Amino acid sequence: MSAAALRPAIEGDLAAIQRLYAHHVMTGSASFEETPPDLPEIMRRWRGVADAGLPYVVAERAGEILGYAYAGPYRPRSAYRFSVEDSIYLAPAAQGQGLGKALLSRLITDCEALGKRQMIAVIGDSANLASVNLHRALGFRTTGAFEAIGFKFGRWVDSVLMQRALGPGSGSLPTL
Repeated sequence: MSAAALRPAIEGDLAAIQRLYAHHVMTGSASFEETPPDLPEIMRRWRGVADAGLPYVVAERAGEILGYAYAGPYRPRSAYRFSVEDSIYLAPAAQGQGLGKALLSRLITDCEALGKRQMIAVIGDSANLASVNLHRALGFRTTGAFEAIGFKFGRWVDSVLMQRALGPGSGSLPTL
């Protein structure tokens, strides 16, 4: 099987991204959404990331989108402008093939090139060990958890908070 190519997401990818994300919304607790967003909403979100100049990438093999990842602003207030939050979703058949690691590594590299200094992961469900372990393998550390912060599929769900310095992190002042 050939390797997946990583590339920036384009508008033509959004229908596949919407279907992939809808699967995760309906079957998993990584996302706390309970109703999958429609294609116009996915397009609005993608444009928001693109308009912020942040990376939104897909993993593609033989014309099929196997996963996607993006770095969005951590929070809207200006003091957070050097921090981003990552999101990664893989097609079920693509899990366990190293694509999550490739996508997250690409986000880290791209965000460092943009001068970002911190990357935050807010991982839905403390039982989501694949995501926790992926982030840990790429230098994230657990900084806390919100216990029983969400309610999905008839049970309380935690959020695990992880953080990784980008570039020099807080070791020097950013270029303003």
